[in-house]
This record gives sequence, C-alpha cells and structure tokens, in this order.
Amino acid sequence: MGSAQNRREKTDMTLFGRPPEHGRWILIGLGLCINLALGSIYAWSVFVDPLAAHFQELGQPVSASDVLLPFSLFLGAFALTMPLCGRFIDTYGPRPIAFLGGCLTGSGWLLASVSPSPLYLALSFGAIGGAGVGIAYGVPLTMAARWFPDRRGTALGLTLLGFGASALLTGFLAGHLISGWGVIATFRVFGVALLILLPLMGLCLSFPPAGWKPAGWSSSPSLNKTHTSRECTREEMVRTPAFYGLWICFFIACSAGLMAISIALPVGTEVLGLETGLATFLVSVFAIFNGGGRPLFGALTDRLNPQNTAMLSFVLISVASLLLWQAPVLPIYILSFALLWGSIGAWPAIAPTSTAAFFGLRDYPRCYGVVYLAYGAGAVIGPMLAGSIRTTTGSYIGVFPYVALFAVIGIGIAFWLMRPPFPGGENGLVTGRDSFQ
Repeated sequence: MGSAQNRREKTDMTLFGRPPEHGRWILIGLGLCINLALGSIYAWSVFVDPLAAHFQELGQPVSASDVLLPFSLFLGAFALTMPLCGRFIDTYGPRPIAFLGGCLTGSGWLLASVSPSPLYLALSFGAIGGAGVGIAYGVPLTMAARWFPDRRGTALGLTLLGFGASALLTGFLAGHLISGWGVIATFRVFGVALLILLPLMGLCLSFPPAGWKPAGWSSSPSLNKTHTSRECTREEMVRTPAFYGLWICFFIACSAGLMAISIALPVGTEVLGLETGLATFLVSVFAIFNGGGRPLFGALTDRLNPQNTAMLSFVLISVASLLLWQAPVLPIYILSFALLWGSIGAWPAIAPTSTAAFFGLRDYPRCYGVVYLAYGAGAVIGPMLAGSIRTTTGSYIGVFPYVALFAVIGIGIAFWLMRPPFPGGENGLVTGRDSFQ
C-alpha cells in the first residue's frame, strides 16, 4: 500500500454522498452484485446433461469426467490467477482490476458458445473465464476487509453471499434458456450479459484512504473479536503452522464440498429418479443455503473464532454425506444437499476472515491469494474424483462416504493446527473472549 495506491484510492470525506460509515455498506452491495455475476459457474450442474447430449449429437460421446473437466479447470484457473493479481490490486486500485476481470469472464462464456469439443470448451471457457473470475474476485474481498475492520467476518460474508447465491438466479435462468434455446445459445447470452454488467460495476468500486478507521472504533482486543496478534507479509505467513492448518482445511472443505455440489442435479435425476425440471429447481433452492452460509459463518467466525467455526462446518458436511449415503430418498436428499451447499458456502467466508484474523491486512491480497490456492486444488480434484467414482461404480451415491471421510480428517486438522500463529510474547496476545484456544 504505497504511494501509487494512495494516489488511486484518495477518498473524500463522503462516500456516495454519505458519511463513510454509511456509504461503505453501498460498496458491500456492489461487491455482492459482482460476486453474483462471477458465481455463475456454480450453476454448472445444470449444464452437465445438456452438454453431454450436445456433444453426443456432434458424434463425440463423453464421460462424466469429460463434462466436469471445464468446471474443474475454470475453478483451478480462478484459484491460480487470484494470488498473482494480489499486488496489482494494491498498485492500481480496484477499478481497473475489476474491469479487466469482468471482460475476461464474459469472454470465457462467449467462447464456450463456439466450442467444437469438450477439450476446447475446457481450455477456452475454463482457462479464460476462470482467469477472469480470479482477477476480479479478490477486489470485493479486499475492499470489504479494508472498509470493515470492525465487522470483518460479517462484511466478507455478505460480499460473498452473491457468489454462493448466484446459482439460485443463474441456475434457474440457465435451465429456462437451455430448455428454450439450447445449451450453446445459453452460453452466448451469459457471455454478453457478463461483458456488460461486470465492467460497469467494477468502475464504481473504491478503497478507503490509508489509515482510515470507522468513527468510534478501537482496534483493541476487547472490542475487536478478530484481533490479529501480528501483521504478516506473505513470506512470514507461510512459515507458520496456522497457515498450513488453514490451507489444508480449506483444501479438504473444497474437495469434499465440490465433489458433492457439482453432482447435485445428476444425483437427483439418476439416483432418485427426479424429473429434470424438479432437480433443476432444487439446485436453485440449494444455492440459497450456499449463499446464506457465507454471512452466517462469517458472523460465526467473528463470534466463535476460526478454529471452532471450521470444525462445525466439517461436522455438518460429514453428517449430511453419511445420511445421503445410507438413505438416498427425497427428504434426505433435500436435507443433505442443503447442509452440504451451506457448509461449503461457509469456507469462502471462513478462509478470508481467518487470513485477516491470523495475519492482518498489511499484505492481505497476496496472503489470501496463497490461501486461496487451496480452493483451486480442491476444485480440480473434487469434481474429477466425483466423475471417476461415477464411472467406476456406475452411480454417484458412492461419492458420499469419501466426502464424509475427508470431513472427519478436516476436523482433526482444524483442531491441531488452526490456532493463532503468534499467541503471547512481545508480538501480541489474544486474550479473553478473543482467544481461539
């Protein structure tokens, strides 16, 4: 956060014509809307069967793994690009980075509409669209963390609500467009809409001036429940056990969660025999829980602490998976996937809030970019493993004991490693209600 940033982030005494304490909530609304557009990828399960049918009509039979590959590469490119752009957010400010990311995201969806093969779809839509999301995604998060040092988990959770809830809107819209116009035209419509909306919203973003604090707020441990014991650079962060605990837990949660939510619609149609329309509707309902999990678990991370909130999410994932594995009937399907979507939605709030709580804001875009690589690794491994299990066993139901096992491992890792990196000593002490231990 040097002089270049200060020049680009110079802020008046008002924000959108309001005092900063009030105007900053408008920025959270903008961040939510940006994430709503970026999160269109979470509707991917609606595209799975129509894409398979489309390529079969072209004489290219595909497996479950082939159709899930673009989803995995999109999320992988997303996670790989994000840490590379962290320093550019500080250098150039939020607007140009959000603008560039929005343009690439829309371009990825447009290129998907001219895909002659699954491989082309994976490379164009996955690589370009995913990179665009990775470039833009960190901007609303960094903005929320800086404008809300007093309510960091809540602000991040609300900002991320749009990403998780996106499937509610985009899943319904995609299903309607696919049934009327076909899957290829649906990619084209999404691409044009994203190319227009994302850059325009990105131009409205701003960061607070250096050193800004909410009126009447103190960063003392007694008032700040996400008190950090020390401000860290990225290099200092990666030398702490807390970083590895957070990274591994994030990876496990994403692998297990995305194994499950990426197959929500096929489980409904293949295992339970639901009509496609009903299964598509239920995926949109599940997205409510995915989006709602972000502000809920963000607030819980503020109140409980990162370690306890992480363990709670893993308990819910394991219980939901075991229930569905043992009793694949409609009521259990609805309950289990609601819990699964909500619990995986928790981690995009737990991880950035934990990064700020453990390592501070001094180097936050770069620090969280490295943490977010766990999401990319999980995004690649989880859906591909789900497709492999489906191909091997002939049913998606065999995925869920693996999801439960991963969650149990996550509980142990969170218990042993997700602790404050600098408890006590001259570097600072987390005490009283702020203690994570």
